[in-house]
Amino acid sequence: MPRLKTLRAASAALLSAAALISACGAFAQTTPKVVFESNETLFTVLSAINACGYDDGLASSSPVRSEVRAEMAAEIEANASGGRIQEQLCNFVREHQQPDASRELAQYVSLGLTLGPPPAFTAKSEELPPDASYVAEIAPLLQTFYQAAGLRDTWRKHQREYQAVLARYHDAVASSIEKTDTYLRMPVSGYIGREYTIYVEPMASPGRVNARIYTTEYFLVMSPNAAGNMNLEPVRHMYLHYILDPLAAKRPQAMKRLEPLLSSVVDAPMEESYKHEISLLVTESLIHAIEARTAQDGKAAEAARLQMINDAVSQGFVLTRYFYDALGNFEKGQAGLKDVFGDMLLGINVDAERRHANQIVFARNAGPDPLHSGLARPAAAGGAALSLLDAAEQKLSAGDKQGAQKLAEQALDQKQGDQGRALFVLARTSRDIRGAQTYFERALEVAREPRVVAWSHVYLGRIYDLRYRDALENAEDTPQGAAAAGREREQAMQHYRAALNAGYDSPEMKTAAETGLKQPYQPAERARPEQENR
Repeated sequence: MPRLKTLRAASAALLSAAALISACGAFAQTTPKVVFESNETLFTVLSAINACGYDDGLASSSPVRSEVRAEMAAEIEANASGGRIQEQLCNFVREHQQPDASRELAQYVSLGLTLGPPPAFTAKSEELPPDASYVAEIAPLLQTFYQAAGLRDTWRKHQREYQAVLARYHDAVASSIEKTDTYLRMPVSGYIGREYTIYVEPMASPGRVNARIYTTEYFLVMSPNAAGNMNLEPVRHMYLHYILDPLAAKRPQAMKRLEPLLSSVVDAPMEESYKHEISLLVTESLIHAIEARTAQDGKAAEAARLQMINDAVSQGFVLTRYFYDALGNFEKGQAGLKDVFGDMLLGINVDAERRHANQIVFARNAGPDPLHSGLARPAAAGGAALSLLDAAEQKLSAGDKQGAQKLAEQALDQKQGDQGRALFVLARTSRDIRGAQTYFERALEVAREPRVVAWSHVYLGRIYDLRYRDALENAEDTPQGAAAAGREREQAMQHYRAALNAGYDSPEMKTAAETGLKQPYQPAERARPEQENR
């Protein structure tokens, strides 16, 4: 994913753990890069949906939101073709409307993060995140609406209000970052080539927080309420992902040892990706533990900390208590978390943690999760029943491919759950590569879940790599044969790149895709790559 941020001396501030650096100043490559700013493209996209009936949280929003809406309406009314342009835009918005307000906002936030500056609004990459791809065709309509609604002048007019919010929270954000680095004793060198950008955008509902992770770029989009206040807890939560995700990515074998824990959380209400990627479950449990450890000071706060742990565990983050205790020992030492993280993982007794997890009565509903805004689903009444697709993936994890196939087919027939996810299960149960390829391609046509999209691209990349190796073997040293093999490899690399740009935060997936880009996939045995169990 290309760089998406624009730094302006008047509107941006770079934050490091040690100091605040002017946006126009120079900084070393190893400086932690955390940007706190506003963005005109994001403003335009969200202003456009406001003009088309996006009213979520309007009553509790910053006054700027109502002012911009009124100014857009006046400009459009004064423009001879304004009404027609707005109608075209709003027809598109209505045709792509999501069933709930959080999903409606989320897809346009993703689009705003992946489009270039006005007035062109050109996509920064050929491969857009799945939800952004769904609404990407609005870009030409944005071009004309941007002019008709006078958004350039409106953006400039309200910069003072934007700057006031940035200035109000600048020191608090910097302090949160600095305190986190101090507690974890993390070295500056851990941030090379990675970036964390926080956008303030009052045109969104103040009750919605959206976070995105695109390869090495981390984004958080927040909105102030009517009083100008914002909850900064998501800032630290996302920052913890920013600095901890690479630690999990570097330890695939340690993560593999912990995978049996996944079978204990299938009934938990948390978002589905945590149930299928052990590294996500481990990292999120550690983050909850760190937040509990650093929440309050003093003996009187211990009850509040323990409540935070219990709440996290009831959501399904079953290693939170283990990490909370391990962090107690960490606090007594001198080493940084980067140096002791491996030992923390080795100290996990998988059987004991699994027995404990099997006794947990999970909550019925998922808690707030900015990384999966609008995607978390409530557990079934009583917290015991599994959906057909949950049961199918559970059977697949246990090696029962035939049982998984039957349940996935039933989900398709009854139109239960995400159809892309059902096709993804069928691809992994297919008995031949051709059938698996067909299912993966069909899954990509309809899937909206980033996990499904990302892994489907990875598996398709591996399939094309196997075809590439077969083509090389049969090339007979002819230019035509070598060219044919090269085309297969190029197809594979396109899928690996698409996987990295799918907006899915999984060290296992990223490692698989990055490895595929470096060299063609080669299984230990020439087995079907689509039948690896993810």
